[in-house]
Amino acid sequence: MNRLTTRFAPSPTGRLHLGHAFSAIRTHDVARERGGRFLLRIEDIDGTRSRPEHVQAILDDLAWLGLEWDGDVTFQSQRLDLYQAALDRLKVAGLVYPCFCTRAEIVREIAAAGSAPHGPGGPVYPGICRGLSDEERATRTAEPHAWRLDMDRALAAVASVTPMLAWHDEIAGSQIAEPATFGDVVLARKDAPSSYHLAVTVDDAAQGVTHVVRGRDLFAATHVHQLLQALLSLPTPVYRHHPLLTDADGRRLAKRHGAPSLESLRLSGVDGPALADDLRRGVLPSGFLARIA
Repeated sequence: MNRLTTRFAPSPTGRLHLGHAFSAIRTHDVARERGGRFLLRIEDIDGTRSRPEHVQAILDDLAWLGLEWDGDVTFQSQRLDLYQAALDRLKVAGLVYPCFCTRAEIVREIAAAGSAPHGPGGPVYPGICRGLSDEERATRTAEPHAWRLDMDRALAAVASVTPMLAWHDEIAGSQIAEPATFGDVVLARKDAPSSYHLAVTVDDAAQGVTHVVRGRDLFAATHVHQLLQALLSLPTPVYRHHPLLTDADGRRLAKRHGAPSLESLRLSGVDGPALADDLRRGVLPSGFLARIA
């Protein structure tokens, strides 16, 4: 039986804040309380926003909190061949197609339709490029393009193997996956070799992650991840989507909403392990207006 393994996987696109600390601590503690491994993965394939200085700040912040990870830090930017191999498998199976649309074109198409199906992330892609002929796709390959999952074909392929997609969440209980609500999701972006959905699914399997501990804001994404696991014959981890730290108005903590960075707290002399213990008990720093929701 595989040893219980969790992972904390931040993106180095900005400084970590208390919400990140709350999630990292929970992920770390699940592993330590059950004799498992706690891995650190840096999701740095967003080349336009990822910064080396943010990577070092992440390492410093976690060490300051008293969190120790097992093994070497993993960087997604060093794993691009794995994502390409997974995408190639889906291409061969005829389950993805190139999408040449710009965001503006998609918005115009949705507006012209008068209404559009909505998924967890907003309006669902209207399938503009799904019906392009092979000839037209071939003539446009030099254009910037993303790769989208053909949701109908993907669901049909899975249905021929398993009657139901499902996963278990240690907080929410047994769940039935309904990925169709997302429509034809992007698996490789124009400006990045993989989307979050594809990269995280491939990485979790490759690293032997048995328990995915992450915030409730990512709960809906699990519907898509479960589908990709089935299509790529990958194991399904146990999930644990924990509550979030929110501000006084109920918004998830974010830098754009003024959430203080861990770096600022660290440099101001706050005791990191004491802060981590407070967060474990649901106690927030004095004077900080936030709540657990």
